[in-house]
Amino acid sequence: MDSFLNAAIDQIRNNVYYRMGEMGLCLFGNDYALGLRWMRHLGFVQVSTNPVLAAIAFEDDPSLWEGYKVESFCDDFRKVVEKHPHWFKNPEKYGDEIAAYGTEVSIWPNLAVFRPIAIASNMFYGMISLQLNPNIADDYEASIRDAFRFYRDAEAFLKRYDSYLLWGYSETIERGRPNIVFKVSGSSSASNDITTELESHGMGTNNTVVFTVSQEVWSTIAKLEGRAKAVKRGIPLTTVYVTNMGGRLDDHIREHVAEKLLKRALKRFENKEEKLEELAEKLGALEAVKKCTTLEEKIRVVCSRKYLRPINKNPFIDILAEAGVGGSSKEEVAKYLSDLEYDIGMGGVCVTKRVYQLFFTPKNREKWLKYLQREYGLTREQAEEVMRGIHVLPASKRKPIETLDTLASKNMVNTEFPNQQMKVLMESMKSEFDPEKFRETALIPPDQGIVRRLLEREETKDEFRKSWELTPKLIEILKRAGIENAEEYGDGGLRPEEWGEFGATVKTMNEFIRGYNEFKRKCIEFVKKIAKEKGVY
Repeated sequence: MDSFLNAAIDQIRNNVYYRMGEMGLCLFGNDYALGLRWMRHLGFVQVSTNPVLAAIAFEDDPSLWEGYKVESFCDDFRKVVEKHPHWFKNPEKYGDEIAAYGTEVSIWPNLAVFRPIAIASNMFYGMISLQLNPNIADDYEASIRDAFRFYRDAEAFLKRYDSYLLWGYSETIERGRPNIVFKVSGSSSASNDITTELESHGMGTNNTVVFTVSQEVWSTIAKLEGRAKAVKRGIPLTTVYVTNMGGRLDDHIREHVAEKLLKRALKRFENKEEKLEELAEKLGALEAVKKCTTLEEKIRVVCSRKYLRPINKNPFIDILAEAGVGGSSKEEVAKYLSDLEYDIGMGGVCVTKRVYQLFFTPKNREKWLKYLQREYGLTREQAEEVMRGIHVLPASKRKPIETLDTLASKNMVNTEFPNQQMKVLMESMKSEFDPEKFRETALIPPDQGIVRRLLEREETKDEFRKSWELTPKLIEILKRAGIENAEEYGDGGLRPEEWGEFGATVKTMNEFIRGYNEFKRKCIEFVKKIAKEKGVY
């Protein structure tokens, strides 16, 4: 037993995430709803979920449907269903309510696992992100109702849990306050109002479906306003997050560029459909392409991240070279696409760095502290409390550099999906790897060569400008805050009324809505199964 325990200790302490956390390089979160006890030992302090991940949790741990016995006081879905017999006669009528309880079944064990961390840190660590129903993401009133209902349920669960966890501890320690933050989708301007309202009640938010500098800056300013209102009322604050879906931004720009290039290439061929299907077959997309009815749909499928990531795959190089697009030889096209892939793959990192530095360089952080004091009448101490708990949250990563180039000791949490954790672990095993080299990499300005090329290339400039620049209104706010040379940030970024039309937003919301609706369908089917057993349905 001793040898096993010693081996386990060695594995934990030698893990790259444990080492980076112990060195104070950054905080880390788990972008997945299972395996949290292990992740807690590695020093992970936050959990992100979304409708797709909630559904995956039930697939990876079927006992969540029935037979779950891992965490105390956490019911499986069968027990929850049996407490709501009014669902049995017409489950479809209560579909969203049923799905909400299903989500709670997957989330409550996370609250329990991270509860000791949350209480010990006074809600600074141990936060669980729960995404609100994506079908009502743009509806202010419905989203607020949804959040308050989840919050009440979490409070009721945790009051019971804490009565055992904190037995014998001082009664001055608050019981039941949820270690939960709500993921608010940046798919419309409503997200700013939802964020401010929830934050003003001390209910933390994690802004998601966020890809651009303007979205992140608006989300952070909405947090500042809400948290300022809360702290003035004496409401305790919670650690909160602004997610940057960097990998999804890169995917969108890559798809946008690939579609442009492929359309140009196909114009050079008489047999466009035949050439496209030939490419689709080589990329493994032929079956999906044959289900499409228009050439536009087929191009979109072939160029999607599922089949064409990275953009410099050999079949794509071949068709562009044959058409003379991107170069006059296969070698020229290969280099052209390789350079494009590198720059596009760093776009999300550049956005993360720009946002982080706008708020959290020592110089700019001081300016925002004074802004909070002027605009909302806060004391210095209150302003510090507001700023201390806001974290940039890089997510949706594809490569180790997207983690390693965005590390910071303050106001930053890198959330990692399991496959990204493995990529970073493998990178750390290289002989030349030294974690100290990545200290405060988020404060290092983004590579200006990459930024310049993305803003100048015909294929990338329009979409990247939307991602990189601010808006006239934001520039005004930055000036009020005293940020130097605010005009140099540009005013061609996405405006809030444009967020829902941005390609990355559309693709991500469609994925989340499909994931939510499929999860709801499975929950409804399970209710029908229980109802039939009881002879009701």
